[in-house]
Amino acid sequence: MSDAVIADVRCFECNTSIAEGQRSVKTENGVFCAECFDLLKDQVKQAVAAQSVDIDYSRALIGALAGGVGGALVWWGFTVTTHISFGLVAVVIGVAVGKGVLFMVGGKRSQGLQILSATVAVLSFGLGTYLVNRSLIMEQLAKGGHDVILPLFPSSLAMLVRVTTAGFQVFDLIFLFIVVSQAWRMPAPLRIRE
Repeated sequence: MSDAVIADVRCFECNTSIAEGQRSVKTENGVFCAECFDLLKDQVKQAVAAQSVDIDYSRALIGALAGGVGGALVWWGFTVTTHISFGLVAVVIGVAVGKGVLFMVGGKRSQGLQILSATVAVLSFGLGTYLVNRSLIMEQLAKGGHDVILPLFPSSLAMLVRVTTAGFQVFDLIFLFIVVSQAWRMPAPLRIRE
């Protein structure tokens, strides 16, 4: 007869003994009996499904706009105070939009929220670009002895396009991509690994 002790394996949830050969599931948290694991898996599926129902999109829009405008103002403020146009600071726009959406809808997530968040992030990036370029253009004109004041809000679509595209570089597209990917990723629905 062997002196080896067979370890008593117990379900992490219900603490019942799991016999050798009995169906069980081993996770990083512990071993679960089949019944408990199936019950917990169903509860998680219900929780994940609940994340995408009863979403108040008007509140989500308010959160996205607040985050987007706030992020654009942070980028603009950084540029005005440091006199450095550092596009990577624009990434705060995507994070602020995504967090604004999640905050206003109580952490709910859906593909619709992703689309809303990404759209507002693009518009907010455009706003931030306009404000940053406006300040830099006025600064350069002032150095040349021309005191020109560009309006805080563009007076025409042509002005918006001219100011926003001034000094355009490939890095601007990279920063825009990062902003949009942050805004897209944050309200993405959680997925269950099967």
